[in-house]
Amino acid sequence: KPRATLTPGSTIIPVGGSVTLACSVGSSAGWKYEWFRHDQNTDVQIRTDDQQNRVIRVSQGGIYRCRGRRGNPVYYTDRSDDVTIEITFSNKVVVKGRPSWPQIFSGETISLTCEVQEGGETTEWEYRWRGAKQTTQWTHNNYWIFRVSESSSGDYTCKSRRRDDSYSSTEWSEAFNLSASTGKPRATLIPGSTIIPVGGSVTLTCSVGSSAGWKYEWFRRDQNTEVQIRTDDQQNRVIRVSQGGIYHCRGRRGNPVYYTDRSDDVTIEITSVLSSESSSFLMTVGLISGITFIVLLLLLYYCMKSKVFNKGSADDQRVSQDEDQQQVYSSLLHGDRCVYETIPGSKSADTGQIEGDSCVNQLKVINKTREYPT
Repeated sequence: KPRATLTPGSTIIPVGGSVTLACSVGSSAGWKYEWFRHDQNTDVQIRTDDQQNRVIRVSQGGIYRCRGRRGNPVYYTDRSDDVTIEITFSNKVVVKGRPSWPQIFSGETISLTCEVQEGGETTEWEYRWRGAKQTTQWTHNNYWIFRVSESSSGDYTCKSRRRDDSYSSTEWSEAFNLSASTGKPRATLIPGSTIIPVGGSVTLTCSVGSSAGWKYEWFRRDQNTEVQIRTDDQQNRVIRVSQGGIYHCRGRRGNPVYYTDRSDDVTIEITSVLSSESSSFLMTVGLISGITFIVLLLLLYYCMKSKVFNKGSADDQRVSQDEDQQQVYSSLLHGDRCVYETIPGSKSADTGQIEGDSCVNQLKVINKTREYPT
């Protein structure tokens, strides 16, 4: 028994349009055709007896099939396979990804949402997803949550249909492109300085490449314990620390939380001495002070030496004068003869001594000079 074949011009009826359906029975002739449409509730027969309605146009969604008939009495072929025809609505569908970061790493969880822009009408919808390597069945959930892997990269689209009309749906949405980065990212820690000055602090900066949406966890390890510094309500990319220790950080984002690898360790030390700049300054001041002190000592030495020289010269001069006087005195005692002149009639009334004795007066002057040298 022959079997009819149904060939649709399209399985999607555009908004306000229609599609053609063609039925045939091999290469034989003389056939007329009977058409059937099945929806969720009924099975409707579309039948025309007076013409060879091999091609028809339909504007309703549903499941269509056909069969051929000819002769008298009528001979029927087997029915064709079913073909599902859907009507598209004018509602636009949009795919939104959460998180919306442009770079997603393998291991992160992403949630895609299918949104129907209805224009005010209240409708219960079903949703269908088409991903990089699979197409889902119709579901009441307008979201698709999955863990990203290396094979997740690609375009994702969705469409919706009314729950009370399974043969009417929206068109496929515009594609949402997902680019999955392979490997796990590693945080980078950059210190403003590795030495904390006395009473001061230094800045630490944590980053995860050029990707966004990260919050950061900070860790400090000393000889005894490891302390976690954590802030959940802000993107604490930069912190200030005033304690010495070994620091590292890591990034986290998403829900469930995705963690990066920890950064390399950075050792921060507190200094209890002066900074290198201060030390250099003090060394310079000390060197200048030392040189100045040596110069002063030299000046003092030369000054004292000059005074001693001057004093010696004065003493030599004084000794020379004494020697001259001594020579005069000696000459008077040992060789010079005094010439006595007597002034007649001049005699002191009280002592009876003769005035005008020039030799005695000369000796008095010499004695005075020896006692009080000038």
